[in-house]
Amino acid sequence: MTSTVVNGGISFWYADDGLPAAREPLPGDATADVVIVGGGYTGLWTAYYLKKAAPFLRITVLEQKFCGYGASGRNGGWLYNGIAGRDRYAKLYGRDAAVRLQRAMNDTVAEVVRVAAEEGIDADIVRGGVLEVARTPAQLARLRAFHEQELSYGEKDRELYGARETAERIRVADAVASAWTPHGARVHPVKLVKGLAAAVEALGVTVHESTPVTEIRPGHAVTPYGTVRASYVLRCTEGFTASLKGQRRTWLPMNSSMVATEPLSEEQWAAIGWAGRETLGDMAHAYMYAQRTADGRIALGGRGVPYRFGSRTDNDGRTQRETVEALRGILVDFFPALAGVRIAHAWSGVLGVPRDWCASVTLDRATGLGWAGGYVGSGVATANLAGRTLCDLVQLDSGQAGATELTGLPWVGHRVRKWEPEPLRWLGVHGMYATYRSADRRERVSHSMAPSRLARLADRVAGRH
Repeated sequence: MTSTVVNGGISFWYADDGLPAAREPLPGDATADVVIVGGGYTGLWTAYYLKKAAPFLRITVLEQKFCGYGASGRNGGWLYNGIAGRDRYAKLYGRDAAVRLQRAMNDTVAEVVRVAAEEGIDADIVRGGVLEVARTPAQLARLRAFHEQELSYGEKDRELYGARETAERIRVADAVASAWTPHGARVHPVKLVKGLAAAVEALGVTVHESTPVTEIRPGHAVTPYGTVRASYVLRCTEGFTASLKGQRRTWLPMNSSMVATEPLSEEQWAAIGWAGRETLGDMAHAYMYAQRTADGRIALGGRGVPYRFGSRTDNDGRTQRETVEALRGILVDFFPALAGVRIAHAWSGVLGVPRDWCASVTLDRATGLGWAGGYVGSGVATANLAGRTLCDLVQLDSGQAGATELTGLPWVGHRVRKWEPEPLRWLGVHGMYATYRSADRRERVSHSMAPSRLARLADRVAGRH
């Protein structure tokens, strides 16, 4: 049932809430104290906290399309406490440092909810937490290990459920167990990014859209319409970083795809449950993620075509038919009662993946160049922590404030090698996800609690461990 699917058009979230009114492009050369490249969550949160902390700063945001065009307007609406690279940071800098990072992420969920309320941003936020289900013996083993690991990082308020308790929350077919954390919320991504952009402008930040930045160098952000000169130039471009001069292999633009169903009936919701509006995920290697939307749909995502040759990005979110069918297959596999439900919308977007799969924040004090990203799909909340951290780093460097808890977190200043050149990059990523899918299939039929060795091989190739 995909013949009438609205495909692309940025995302369902824009179809639901409408495209934003256009802001003017950069009119020519300009100066600022801080120029931020990228009008997504990271750039807007950075501008928000900087202007709040130092209202006298002249801050300019440059966005190539419109605020929220990238992952900030296309994601699954998971505002949760996961952060990419925590375990590696524990190995590099000690467990206590990683625990501090995790605590900061736990607090970040509440911080986003707080600011949304304070600024009057109605983003359909429901703090139902995050439920992650296991549906095979091998997934159950991973779920238990994951739950224990999260407890060891100080998250004492999470819960582990058996099959009956899982079904009382959401009736997922074949679910044998689940883990739930309260540190998560469902959001409408576009309502959040639109509200944040409006709040930033109301504070006095200058936002120019339809202004692609082609090159970043110390003190300069270069565009076709002019150059903005500033003491600090902050790159907040996440999955679109590869389009900048000299950044082709910095972060890989990983593709993720989503579908949204038509609104479900009361009878269909009664068959599924999901009254708590938790965000829903699973423990597969090629995992899915989903939410129950405010208007009664299921929005569900996963990997489709994971990567495009040469670090290219998609055209306004258009998604291959095969990917739409695969995501529909996941929906019906999880919820057989929805076999006749129509898929109403499909879209895709890119997220930034560093070579070591670690999110990071950096400010080079010698050049005034800063950047944040590499969220590996966990950016809705992480971008807020990154924005606050960039704010503190700029204030520390400029002498406006001292060191803070955030400037001392282990992801600050982390550097990693670049991705391999093509065609190795393309071959490696496609091979990795083909291997993960094969591992999931083997685990479904083996009924063994031992994880597939294929998945361990893919992890080593990816550099995730």
